[in-house]
Amino acid sequence: MEQKKKLKLIASIIVVLPALVALYTYLQPLIDYFTYQLLPLKPETHLGEAINFFFYDTIKIMILLFLISSLMGVVNAYFPVERLRVYLTTKKMYGLQYFFASFFGAVTPFCSCSSIPLFIGFVQGGIPLGVTFAYLITSPLVNEVAVAMFLGLFGWKATLIYAGSGILLGMIGGYILGKFKLDRYLSDWVKQIQQNAQIEADQWEGEKTPFIDRLPAIIADGWGIVRKVLLYVIIGIAIGAAMHGYVPEDFFTEYLSEDKWYAIPLAVILAVPMYANAAGIVPVIQVFVAKGVPLGTAIAFMMAVVGLSLPEATLLKKVMQWKLIGIFFGTITIFIILLGYLFNWII
Repeated sequence: MEQKKKLKLIASIIVVLPALVALYTYLQPLIDYFTYQLLPLKPETHLGEAINFFFYDTIKIMILLFLISSLMGVVNAYFPVERLRVYLTTKKMYGLQYFFASFFGAVTPFCSCSSIPLFIGFVQGGIPLGVTFAYLITSPLVNEVAVAMFLGLFGWKATLIYAGSGILLGMIGGYILGKFKLDRYLSDWVKQIQQNAQIEADQWEGEKTPFIDRLPAIIADGWGIVRKVLLYVIIGIAIGAAMHGYVPEDFFTEYLSEDKWYAIPLAVILAVPMYANAAGIVPVIQVFVAKGVPLGTAIAFMMAVVGLSLPEATLLKKVMQWKLIGIFFGTITIFIILLGYLFNWII
């Protein structure tokens, strides 16, 4: 009987895992077909764009969250994550840990909400909070698609400043937030999954439990994390979809086109309710610049859109207390504003 259960589990994984990967790969065309063919909606309408955005991002984040949580469960079961945590917190690495986390964020093509599943996985594994923040800051700000688009639209100088400052922002922000010792502001839920992961790993290690016997608990834990954050994902993406579909570009260019001292702080404040990934916002930035918005102001707006969104704050509420969210958002806001002024001075 036990052997049959193991075979069923293996068969299920063989079927489900490729299916999830395939669904993630072809998700956008499937959502387009559902929204614009099966539903009576048009892509050029605000409602159609908002509905399409909502279904796409909700499903995408659920898939990522389940896969990454399960993967981190495997990592926690087989690798000495506690030793890695101790090593990162006691050994002098001269800031390289922040660089590696920030660079990893730059090469992962995630928006702010999509980055959170991996952020949860890092926290679950006991990685120092400052290092995980370095990843969370950079991941939405910089990715290879946005860099390629930026290069074609604004040239190599602006692209180098954009990508380099995004990575630097992650490193400095992660370092500063790490020095604040903010782990006490993580939510009770996150502290509980950290504790459970360590207890489970110690038990398996002590009993020499085979991987196939560990797998059901790992998958159950991964699905449990998905269920716990589902409501936060739906609320956050719904806010982002509404903003994405209904806020017109002219609303922003009207107030940002003048080269005034308060344009950059205003750009950052106006960007927070928005939600998009870096690749999706670059064409909008091109429109801004064409309409007279200084490039530094436009880049500050873009960084705030992708790195300080309300949907991201909603999702983070499951992971951390409001005080920590406020510290995180406040720190990044100050840096983005300063970078905006620096961009306008250099470019």
